[in-house]
Amino acid sequence: MTKRHVSLPEEAEAGVQAFIEEVDERLAGEEDTCEVVRDTLVDLYGDRDAYERWQDGEEISPAERVRLQGYDPCNSTLESEYYAEKDEEAFRRSKHLQWLWRQFDATPMADNVEFALRFRSMLADHLFAECGEGCRFFKGITFTYGHNVRIGDNTVVHDGVHLDDRGRLEIGDRVSISDGVHIYSHDHDVVDQTEVRNFETVVEDDARVTYDAMVRAGCRIGENSIVGARAVVQGDVPAHHIVVGMPARSVRVKPGWEEVAEPIEDANPSRQNEREIEYDLPEDLDAFDEFGRDLDPAER
Repeated sequence: MTKRHVSLPEEAEAGVQAFIEEVDERLAGEEDTCEVVRDTLVDLYGDRDAYERWQDGEEISPAERVRLQGYDPCNSTLESEYYAEKDEEAFRRSKHLQWLWRQFDATPMADNVEFALRFRSMLADHLFAECGEGCRFFKGITFTYGHNVRIGDNTVVHDGVHLDDRGRLEIGDRVSISDGVHIYSHDHDVVDQTEVRNFETVVEDDARVTYDAMVRAGCRIGENSIVGARAVVQGDVPAHHIVVGMPARSVRVKPGWEEVAEPIEDANPSRQNEREIEYDLPEDLDAFDEFGRDLDPAER
């Protein structure tokens, strides 16, 4: 291995650990999550004095008021908030935790790797449906909701990754997801892009999804497999296979696994339909086309 053990100075370590434990305990308690997130961000951004002045009724500028209001996730909206089929109850809490994750990543502290990895790991325990031990989450990771993600032990997710859990994401143990990867769990209809289908997407134990790759909704990345850089995965990747290209195709089996791996010529079928997640929309939903189009060919 080419890694070293790195640690913070003793005084810095004490401060980091105390802060993470405090936020963890508050999130696990009976407090309103909005208040915990707001207080945490106000202090992280060094705005406690300004916030208290505002609360005491002192005059502040409109810009300052917007900034101070923005620490409270109840005063924010996220793109996924507009999705009609989401679980409203689950999203109510995950939205607040997503806001804390994203705003933490905008602070200078997000570049302090030893601190930031531990803080995000703590948040993942509260945000995800399940998060194993020893996981590492780097900067700029985004989610659709967060509450439809399950991740095993000792998995690493690098910078700028998008984990779309509009359907469900199952990610196993010891998985490596490299910078810029996008893993999806929903697809849009080719005629009416406002019609959405959700799927379960799976990345099995010991798989590697490398730089800038894209995994389509409903695919399964098999155990111990590798998705090559900038590959576009449209079908299943068998265990121990290496896939590359657009669309991704199996080009070889990892050395030493030839006797147990599927033959390359039978690889990469699409089983998306087997992993679709059905959902019902609210009866009182105000259905509309956000683009204002008429999609009936006969009317054109």
